[in-house]
Amino acid sequence: MSTIENGPRPQTVRVLPPRDVPLGGPRAMTVRRTLPQRERTLIGAWCFIDHYGPDDVATTGGMDVAPHPHIGLQTVSWLFSGEIEHRDSLGVHAFVRPGELNLMTAGQGIAHSETSTAATTVLHGVQLWVALPDEHRHTGRDFHHHVPDPVALDGAEARVFLGTLAGDTSPVPTFTPLLGAELTLDPGATLTLDIDPAFEHGLLVDQGDITFAGAPLHPADLGYLPPGPTTLTLTNPSATPARLILLGGTPFDEPIVMWWNFIGRTAEEIVQAREEWQQASARFGEVQGYPGDRLPAPELPNVALKARGNRL
Repeated sequence: MSTIENGPRPQTVRVLPPRDVPLGGPRAMTVRRTLPQRERTLIGAWCFIDHYGPDDVATTGGMDVAPHPHIGLQTVSWLFSGEIEHRDSLGVHAFVRPGELNLMTAGQGIAHSETSTAATTVLHGVQLWVALPDEHRHTGRDFHHHVPDPVALDGAEARVFLGTLAGDTSPVPTFTPLLGAELTLDPGATLTLDIDPAFEHGLLVDQGDITFAGAPLHPADLGYLPPGPTTLTLTNPSATPARLILLGGTPFDEPIVMWWNFIGRTAEEIVQAREEWQQASARFGEVQGYPGDRLPAPELPNVALKARGNRL
């Protein structure tokens, strides 16, 4: 950990390491998951961070996630390389490409599939989830696509896909205050950004070795900074470029129940959603055009599902 002075009390950066998780059932690809974990469930309303690649799809087979359900959340897809085909039960057929945001709102219920395309040779990116606040978690299905313009900074570049940073604001609406941006830093560069002191922030390192508010981070690490600072300083001390994902938001104070692809408030909600998926309920709709079967839901655990929030 690293402690910085900013305002009336010290701010401590916590470094959250990743764990390897198989994604997608029997045709699983391995991802590095840094959120949620035991020490921290959310950063703002960001509740899930999967970081994958660079994968040579000729060796790994790429991504092939059959139709599966979601409730109570938004999915945020962002790529560094490759291309992913998205289909959902709203009827959206879209592609995720490097530097382009795909945001899908599940609300009361949606289903979608994700597959890397035949043109993809190397697959590399992040899959993120946002928890919907209680007043909006039963909203209707929705989908947004946005291509942020690069913002040139001193020794760096930003692509702001959600919220506001470095004078740029994404037009994509959110249900709670959020920030999401890709940052690249030149070799030896130091970048200081104005940030919202009401936000907590997380920095995911894709490539390079970085200091984040004074704390050293390495590839696949997630650094967490609590609310308070008005500026954030990032340094790339290496001789190669660094690439980062900066996430932020106001603290999300509602306890949530997370299981499989569902976010609810009670175990009973999760059990009901699983049953409706297994019964092919109209709640989730149907994904058209995927050449295969839906993913069945896993068995529920033998222990009670419990609500959780942040412990730090």
